[in-house]
Amino acid sequence: MQAQSTSIDFLPIIFQVIVALGFVVTTLVATHFLGPKRKTSDKLEVFEAGVKSVGNARQPFSIKYFVVAILFVLFDIEVIFMYPWAVNFRALKMDGMIEMFIFMGTLLLGFIYVIKKKVLDWN
Repeated sequence: MQAQSTSIDFLPIIFQVIVALGFVVTTLVATHFLGPKRKTSDKLEVFEAGVKSVGNARQPFSIKYFVVAILFVLFDIEVIFMYPWAVNFRALKMDGMIEMFIFMGTLLLGFIYVIKKKVLDWN
């Protein structure tokens, strides 16, 4: 027999969302009114990561930073997929173990490929 959800069951979630949104709005409004307002030429100048922009933005540059960032996100998402498996480890039994070994093997092959291509070498 399935338990039915009523609207009262969602009250804690709704309350948490309201408190979170209230905190965000209160913080933004408070910093806008209470924060200092010093507009100088240095503050209004465009910069990227603390480096002043000079020249054309369309010049070639090394893509290694972006490749490492994409690899981090890829491996991070794969680790997230392991969490539900770990929670349901006993219920999945041997089939779940075999599937996780296949998943981990694929992950290991991808990591070996990245190492062989020397993507993570910064020299």
